[in-house]
Amino acid sequence: MSLTMKDLDTGAPNTWCPGCGNFSILMTVKQAIIQLGLKPSQVVAVSGIGCHGKTTDYLKVNTFHVIHGRVLPAATAIRLANHGLTVLGFAGDGDAFNIGMGHFPHAARRNVDMTYIVHDNLIYGLTTGQVSPTSKQGFVTKTSPRGSPEPGVNPLTQSLTGNATFVARTFAGEPKHMTEVLKRAIQHRGFAVVDVLQPCVTFNRVNTYEFYKQRVYKLEDEGHDEGDFTAAYKRALEWGDRIPIGVFYVEDRPTYEESFPALSGEPLVGQPLRRDLSRLLAEFM
Repeated sequence: MSLTMKDLDTGAPNTWCPGCGNFSILMTVKQAIIQLGLKPSQVVAVSGIGCHGKTTDYLKVNTFHVIHGRVLPAATAIRLANHGLTVLGFAGDGDAFNIGMGHFPHAARRNVDMTYIVHDNLIYGLTTGQVSPTSKQGFVTKTSPRGSPEPGVNPLTQSLTGNATFVARTFAGEPKHMTEVLKRAIQHRGFAVVDVLQPCVTFNRVNTYEFYKQRVYKLEDEGHDEGDFTAAYKRALEWGDRIPIGVFYVEDRPTYEESFPALSGEPLVGQPLRRDLSRLLAEFM
């Protein structure tokens, strides 16, 4: 029997603001799971603190809700314990690039085989509209009434310089495009980052659906070379009249899990607990 959208619905009441870009992300993640033929029992979703955090309340797969900024270490541990699982990490721009920033470059350089989906609304939505790490310089909020004095974090350039092997950006107003990008990210062998331009309809009155619809263009329509790091970095710097979405960069590199001989066979959870330690002990005799 084929999996349906209803099968992935937990039945929990949804408390996101009407029109929130998170609805599109949730829908496309479900579509990606269905179209890839994944079983809910084979998928683990990890979320942090923020509006995005409720994703794990509404997605009927294995879920784990962690404290602020700790999505990546928890997701890494899950993947190492059972590399037979498909691991999806969900984070907001604050969760990912403020308190969680210390974990980000390490997960990227290690090339942990997981997909990291960033709900990037360029503002703190859950705490009612403060400046976030990705807010643009000059952005006016209740905590920056004269405009943010600092340049915002660029998730794409951070991903590229951090050595992530799959770097992409999507827009919540283009769900079909986002579904295709997410499917590729999930299938990618290694650390895949998908930065989602996700309008906050309540507190961000600048980066709206209309703002993005007038500016976004698809990289695949312009012959972008996904294997060209320099070209990807140049595209990642674009922000203004034109904002690129799509897959920026893809690289084939051994995953973190492949560095551990104990993980070369079946997942740890399927291996016997009893071990022969005689060879290890002999090294210290």
